[in-house]
Amino acid sequence: MTLQPGLIDSHCHLADKSFNGDREAVISRAASCGVHRIVAVGGGGPIEASEASAELAAANPSLRATAGIHPHDAGNYSDEIETRLRALLARPEVSAVGETGLDYYYDNSPRPAQREALARHLALAAEFRKPVVLHCRDAETDLREVLETERPGGLSGVVHCFTGSYEQAAHCIELGLLISFTGILTFKNAGDLRETARRLPLDRLMVETDSPYLAPQPYRGKRNEPAYVCEVAKVLAELRGVSIETVAEITSANAESLFFS
Repeated sequence: MTLQPGLIDSHCHLADKSFNGDREAVISRAASCGVHRIVAVGGGGPIEASEASAELAAANPSLRATAGIHPHDAGNYSDEIETRLRALLARPEVSAVGETGLDYYYDNSPRPAQREALARHLALAAEFRKPVVLHCRDAETDLREVLETERPGGLSGVVHCFTGSYEQAAHCIELGLLISFTGILTFKNAGDLRETARRLPLDRLMVETDSPYLAPQPYRGKRNEPAYVCEVAKVLAELRGVSIETVAEITSANAESLFFS
C-alpha cells in the first residue's frame, strides 16, 4: 500500500457486515497508510445501515456519516423511513444526505420510485442544509432532469463512483457538485474514465474506495478497504502529471470542506 499522509476516503460502507470481524483494525490500517479521515456512508441497504454508520461516526472523531436510502431500496421509501432519516440528519456527526440517486442498470426499484425518493432526499438536503451524495448508473439523463427540477439553483454534494462521460461530469460540476473516483480508475479497461479524470479540474475532484466493493489494482478480487484509496490517488496523480502529495492535498481539502467542516 502506498503511504500518503493526509488522504480522505470520501465514501466507504464501513457499517457493512463484511467489516464486522475487524472494523477497528481496518480503521487503524487506513490511518497507518495516511488515510486520516473516512466518510462512513449510509444508503447501503435499509435505514438501519445509516443508523449504524451514525453510531460509528459518533464514537470516532476521524469519521463522519451520511444518511439515506440507496436507489436499489427506493421502492421501500416511506414516511416512517423519512422520519428516521430526519432524526439522523439532525445529528452533528451525520454530515450529508445519501447515498441516493438513480440506478437503471439493476432496476432493483421501479424507476418512478427512484425518482421520487431522490426528490425527497434533495428536499431533505435543502431543509437540513447538508450536501447530498449521489449514485448514478445508466441514468444520467434522468438524474440531470431531477436535479434541475428540484434544485434549479444548484446544490452542494458529490457524484460518487463516477463512471460517466466528460460532458456529464462537466455538467455536474456546473450544478455545484464534486466528482469522486473509485478503484475503477485503476482498471486496465478504464481508458475513457481515465481521460475524463485527466481533463476535469482537480479542485472539483475527490477519491474514495466504495469499500467493501471495487478494490483497486493490485487488490482486485479482495475485499476493499479505506487504506486502498491511496492506489486511486496514485493513478489520479499519474494521469494529471502531478505529485501524489498534490492530489492528496486538493482532494482531501474538498472532502474536508464537504463533510468535516
